[in-house]
Amino acid sequence: MQLLQNSGVPIYQQIADSFKSDILTGKFKQGEYLPSIRGLARDLKISVITTMKAYEMLEAEGLVTAAQGKGFYVNAQDSEMLKEQHLRKVETALTEAISAAKIAGISSEELKGMLEALMMMDEVEN
Repeated sequence: MQLLQNSGVPIYQQIADSFKSDILTGKFKQGEYLPSIRGLARDLKISVITTMKAYEMLEAEGLVTAAQGKGFYVNAQDSEMLKEQHLRKVETALTEAISAAKIAGISSEELKGMLEALMMMDEVEN
């Protein structure tokens, strides 16, 4: 997990987003435990409080559940809910891209071409 100190995004949010992505893409399976709060804090060289806040955010979103004395484990994920969350993420990113393109004076056709090129590059890499 890579944390960016100067990104403007709080560390706890970066941690939560990273785990959320890992859960939604299936890297963490249902019932699997996340790393311990203390262990993750030690590995990332951050405060236990920061790590706890990230885990509490995941719990508030219903992605994980705390088990007394055992840590946090991944909840079952509804495939329709997962798809909807991914769609929202894509819509948000594309809306931001459209806004940035307008500011930069990039036409719709140029933007579509950029998207197609990026998708082809991704296919080659994966």
